Amino acid sequence: MLRTLVSAVRVRTPYSSVFVRSFATGPRYTPSHEWISLDQSGVGTVGITDFAQNALGDVVYVELPEVGKKVAAKGTMSVVESVKAASDVYSPVSGTVVEVNSKLADQPSMINKSATTDGWMVKLKVDNPKDVEKLLDQAAYDKHTQSEKH
Repeated sequence: MLRTLVSAVRVRTPYSSVFVRSFATGPRYTPSHEWISLDQSGVGTVGITDFAQNALGDVVYVELPEVGKKVAAKGTMSVVESVKAASDVYSPVSGTVVEVNSKLADQPSMINKSATTDGWMVKLKVDNPKDVEKLLDQAAYDKHTQSEKH
């Protein structure tokens, strides 16, 4: 199971010692079926879950935000359209869009093929990396999806 990794490094300068902490997390999830995976530089890769893409059906269009756009936690970040419906995609945390998966413009079905790998949607410079830790871990998300199936 993936979990938060924390490393602390003592950096020596001519004047003092400084501790530098870096965070990297495995995927965390929202109840509305978005996922985020945070790298050590504080950039989170975001997409919709496999559960969400299964519920949507064949994805035919993805509207992505502009690079540089500031997004708020739980605010609309993107739109996914499928043969069944259109659905807003919400940002799991607050941050600034630093990259979008431009391949989705021509190949929106990448979300159906690999929602949590090649089908990622945006990369965010996260305002507060600790906010990611507040989201659902894999076990909690699995429990959440089981309750939605019944």
